[in-house]
Amino acid sequence: MKKSYSRTLYACFTGYIVQAIVNNFAPLLFLTFQNSYGIPMTQVTLLITFNFSIQLLVDILSVIFVDRIGYRASMIIAHFFAVVGLVFLMILPDMFENAFTGLTTAVAIYAVGGGLLEVLVSPVVEACPAKNKEKTMSLLHSFYCWGHMAVVFVSTAFFHLFGIEHWKVLACIWAVIPFVNMIFFTKVPVFSLVNEGEQGITIRQLLRKKIFWVLMIMMICAGASEQAVSQWASAFAEMGLHVSKTMGDLAGPMLFAFLMGSARAFYGKYGERIDLDRFMIISSILCIIAYLCISLVPDPIVGFIGCALCGLSVGIMWPGVFSKAASDARGGTAMFALLALAGDVGCAGGPTVVGMVSGALDNNLNMGFLAGVLFPILLLIGINLCQIWKKRSYEF
Repeated sequence: MKKSYSRTLYACFTGYIVQAIVNNFAPLLFLTFQNSYGIPMTQVTLLITFNFSIQLLVDILSVIFVDRIGYRASMIIAHFFAVVGLVFLMILPDMFENAFTGLTTAVAIYAVGGGLLEVLVSPVVEACPAKNKEKTMSLLHSFYCWGHMAVVFVSTAFFHLFGIEHWKVLACIWAVIPFVNMIFFTKVPVFSLVNEGEQGITIRQLLRKKIFWVLMIMMICAGASEQAVSQWASAFAEMGLHVSKTMGDLAGPMLFAFLMGSARAFYGKYGERIDLDRFMIISSILCIIAYLCISLVPDPIVGFIGCALCGLSVGIMWPGVFSKAASDARGGTAMFALLALAGDVGCAGGPTVVGMVSGALDNNLNMGFLAGVLFPILLLIGINLCQIWKKRSYEF
């Protein structure tokens, strides 16, 4: 049995690497798209918004069809869309009269795959008959970080060695990973969260649970705490370390992803010895300290260190909320889909709040980050509220 589900876990780990490819490869080519196809940068940057908007829509729609067609079929479909989207990324811009139309079409296709993977991977792992599922979930989510690092590092090395004009070759190489994993998912055993003959919890029942709404807010705050700082990590590296844009990208986002992945891998290895709530509380406090360092200390090097600390502190938040939801709310696929939706809302909303507050205060970015400290504070309150309800045996 252990050998059986271990192959399923490996496929799921690779699934998060596929999602990292989908989300992080195209942004490395924004200047290339601008120069090669004459697309204004304002349009090119819309590709990020378009990608995550499609993924949000898939998060919502997946509640309707995933349980009907099953996890295996859904996983195969997700990887198929990822493969096709990456292949179309190098074909469609030259086929359309307007290259931007080709790019958005390719992005829309692989975004469907990315959105499905975000919904599916966690419940597939949760359904595996494994012990210490909290540590497995944390280890699982670390693979998105390793995938993010690999995309940035391998792509940067490829462009340096062979020239960025050969990016289409690299797109084809990245497409091999979801293709192989798609074949793998046709063979590995896939388990269900609901036993045969039983019916999973309905969305209506889920929405009546007080604990679910607390978990949704926690998930929004987890995504917001992560992305509000993540997208500024490169800028802080450039300012604090006085390095080039390329080195800033490597030092900032890669260090952030490395520390976030390390926190998840650490809990994935030693999770059976560590209380999840305690680990999340310590991480939330560390995240608050990191935000205060970024916003209140004028030294840019301290700000960069704060960004690194933030990466370390947010590592457990996303998988931790998933694990708490699985044990406390005891929902099915619908719960994971709605939590993924909440996480994506946080990922979009966190940087937006920081930007809006900064803009309202004469582009004072420090004040924007000071407002962002609200996210880890709310997360900390949510963890404590769940603990209180458990101790008093409240009906969730």
